[in-house]
Amino acid sequence: MAHVIDFTEAGFDSVLDELEWRGLISQSTDRDRLAETLNGDPVVYYCGFDPTAPSLHIGNLVQLIIMRHLQAAGHHPIALVGGATGLIGDPRQSGERTLNSKEIVAGWCDRLRGQIGGILEQDGDNPVRFVSNYDWTAQMNVIDFLRDVGKNFRLGTMISKDIVARRLHSEEGISFTEFSYQVLQGNDYLHLYDTYDCVLELGGSDQWGNLTSGLDLIHKVRGVAVNVMASPIITDATGKKFGKSEGNAMWLDPDMLSPYRFYQFWFNRPDAEMENLLKVFTFLPKERIEELVRASEEDPGAREAQRTLAWEVTSLVHGEEATRAAIEASGALFGRGGDLASIDEATLESALDGLKVEDGHGAKAFAAAAAGDRVSEAGVKAGLFKSISEARKTIKSGGVYVDNIRVEDEDATLGESDFLQGRFAIIRRGKKALGVVERA
Repeated sequence: MAHVIDFTEAGFDSVLDELEWRGLISQSTDRDRLAETLNGDPVVYYCGFDPTAPSLHIGNLVQLIIMRHLQAAGHHPIALVGGATGLIGDPRQSGERTLNSKEIVAGWCDRLRGQIGGILEQDGDNPVRFVSNYDWTAQMNVIDFLRDVGKNFRLGTMISKDIVARRLHSEEGISFTEFSYQVLQGNDYLHLYDTYDCVLELGGSDQWGNLTSGLDLIHKVRGVAVNVMASPIITDATGKKFGKSEGNAMWLDPDMLSPYRFYQFWFNRPDAEMENLLKVFTFLPKERIEELVRASEEDPGAREAQRTLAWEVTSLVHGEEATRAAIEASGALFGRGGDLASIDEATLESALDGLKVEDGHGAKAFAAAAAGDRVSEAGVKAGLFKSISEARKTIKSGGVYVDNIRVEDEDATLGESDFLQGRFAIIRRGKKALGVVERA
């Protein structure tokens, strides 16, 4: 697990000061009260994660990183995995969620706990505590829920919540099930306050209405002022929601998104995003981040900032061994060192995914070839050349490689050993252009 720099090591007066410098706080309850809470004796805080998918994504990673900053500062974390709220799902910007079965949600809860436990400390004198709101919510019958919890919520306030108001005025509307989500989340905070003296809840700014429901409930029924802190929605250089610019979430589960592709995502971020991403997604101290930003400005071609960012985030999520494997695979693919034959099949397939070509039916697939096919023909199939004559000409000039070995003969054919892991032959044109054929 990556070392986390405590705020004192990083040169800040308090963990709150560091979180603000990193841009990790967009909204909070009374700032002075929050500072008093975080700058005093250790307190209990929590963040909820609903199992509405089998994996967390990098939006959730922001919350986990904030939790680690607070944990390193001595505060006590609770990770709530929503066994109950996951059966409902919080209201989305548009459209009702598909309700999953109890068995699926329970399985996803286990997967999320494993991912959270990989980021937060589980040992030592300040381990993360895991809870599921199913444990206390399932014990309540409808009458008790309406009498003991529901009576404390006012319909006007609930309707005025931003996302609820948006859904009410949309074509889809909102069901009573999703409408009541904020009551369940408010009850979670109350339960954790009563049981563990939890006085701070974390979440994304798009959850502000749900976050404040618990704060209001505790103030009303216990007469106590607790705290809520929200992080901003991270956006990329174009203003799109970060990690979804290509239409797919950047999952933390290696089975849903390989460490190789995860690493490449961070490595390929533009220079304009470096300062923000280094602050938000790494635990590097202020001086080191400022140094990397300067290096990015002075020598952008070296990509030192991107390389550091990709290493820090990938090793945090997937561990150093998987990160090294991803780096070695990248170097090997482009002939910059490393042994192509040593890359495992899953990493190799993931690394080559972007080299699929149109299959004639509008879909993309790896170009097919067989042992005995000419390299020139395979190169055309892989999309590296427009014609066989162009391929032969490039081979003659010494610019074509199969699995990083230069092809000397214009009539050279693919051999059995050219198919890595028995599946893929990698054809390179020059230093940067890659193509691949899969054994038919």
